[in-house]
Amino acid sequence: MDTLQGGQFGLVLQQAKATLIVPLLKFLVVVCLGMSLMLVVEKVYMGIMIILIKLFRRPVKHWKWEAIKDDVELGNSAYPMVLVQIPMYNEREVYQLSIGAACGLSWPSDRIIIQVLDDSTDPTIKDLVVLECQRWASKGINIKYEIRDDRNGFKAGSLKEGMKHSYVKLCDYVAIFDADFQPEPDFLYRTIPFLVHNSDIALVQARWKFVNSDECLMTRMQEMSLDYHFTVEQEVGSATYAFFGFNGTAGVWRIAALNEAGGWKDCTTVEDMDLAVRASLRGWKFVYLSDLKVKNELPSTFKAYRSQQHRWSCGPANLFRKMVMEIVRNKKVSPLKKFHVIYSFFFVRKIVAHIVTFVFYSVILPATVLVPEVHVPMWGAVYIPSTITLLNAVGTPRSLHLLIFWILFENVMSLHRTKATFIGLFEAGRVNEWVVTEKLGDSLKKDPRKPRLRIGERLHMLELIVGFYVFFCGCYDLAFVKNGYFIYLFIQSVAFFIAGFGYVGTFVPNS
Repeated sequence: MDTLQGGQFGLVLQQAKATLIVPLLKFLVVVCLGMSLMLVVEKVYMGIMIILIKLFRRPVKHWKWEAIKDDVELGNSAYPMVLVQIPMYNEREVYQLSIGAACGLSWPSDRIIIQVLDDSTDPTIKDLVVLECQRWASKGINIKYEIRDDRNGFKAGSLKEGMKHSYVKLCDYVAIFDADFQPEPDFLYRTIPFLVHNSDIALVQARWKFVNSDECLMTRMQEMSLDYHFTVEQEVGSATYAFFGFNGTAGVWRIAALNEAGGWKDCTTVEDMDLAVRASLRGWKFVYLSDLKVKNELPSTFKAYRSQQHRWSCGPANLFRKMVMEIVRNKKVSPLKKFHVIYSFFFVRKIVAHIVTFVFYSVILPATVLVPEVHVPMWGAVYIPSTITLLNAVGTPRSLHLLIFWILFENVMSLHRTKATFIGLFEAGRVNEWVVTEKLGDSLKKDPRKPRLRIGERLHMLELIVGFYVFFCGCYDLAFVKNGYFIYLFIQSVAFFIAGFGYVGTFVPNS
């Protein structure tokens, strides 16, 4: 009787596999292959465009730029009035760096206002920031320390509140620097002339330069991903469509354009991208300066990086959901630019790239080992990801030897990016979650003692679950299927286990 029941159960499983699992998996493979093609075409297009840009023209050449010169008659009034905003929240380790760098900007002292927007909840840190502002004020710097009663809207709310002060009406432009950013003294002299001499430019964006990229392997991986963004995506966007996503810092806005676009809004966690899209839809142009670099810090703890990537993945997906029809109906920009913003900027880079990386290479591909009736062609399993990886590596030539580690790490992080993307698309629970990225500054150098570790602080269950799944599929392939996938599956599972047990990045125990 037991044998008969076991045989019937096995027969049901076989029928379910044949009628449901195999067709579903085949469909998902086709969808993933389609998304992979979209992604590789985008990468190849971007690669071709950046080569043409480098060979034939610099993207800033067709914009007028003339140094602002002293005028005997006008005096310092020849220089436009500039507001410098520094939003911060409990930035104990880096507040002095950002305030000092902003106060060190070369610009006539009566034509610049430094505005420190402090949302700190720690009274000790607030006192430290106040003392720092007073110290610079005693040196003749026009610095304003501003606080508010609540943190509504987080960074966007802070910036919006900062623009309401009466002295802001005197300013023509606003430069924004996050609390860990340190602009060089000539930053304004290199950016403001673009805005002064080109009335249709709303934003001048500088590149980020990472001061702690060599701190650990995780920061090197981040550098590889972000360098591609700045070296290729931002430069191509600037040179072809005069549009790219504002990076939220290290940029200068024309205040008139900012106001015309509706100002800062807190409806998503990517207030910078939201403002950039709204300004672009009103016909404003953006300029990216690849040779102007602003020093800043990469998140060096895994917890901080995960939180940052959740915000950076959830926010764009949610913004796409909210703005796609507004972009379609817009009359001020060309159909080609609309297509670029909707398809290339949002859909492929912010949605497809995250989903296909995790779903295809960490879920579907391992699943085909368990269902050998489903076949993934070699071009989809090997050639396309290899092409994407090599094209992505152009941004950081010094890290070419780390490509394998970068692939494995990106696959691990795609788990969180995919989850965040779906949360943003469907406006699920954590869609508006804002966690300030922790900056360590020089704290580890000052106190290099190894912390006592607690297992609960290290374990990450999602990574461990996916790691066990991929490892099981690798074992099954090695034992029964023998198609060679087990090599990749075992290595990828190790990457998930390393992340799952918390051995990624710098570890700072909870206080």
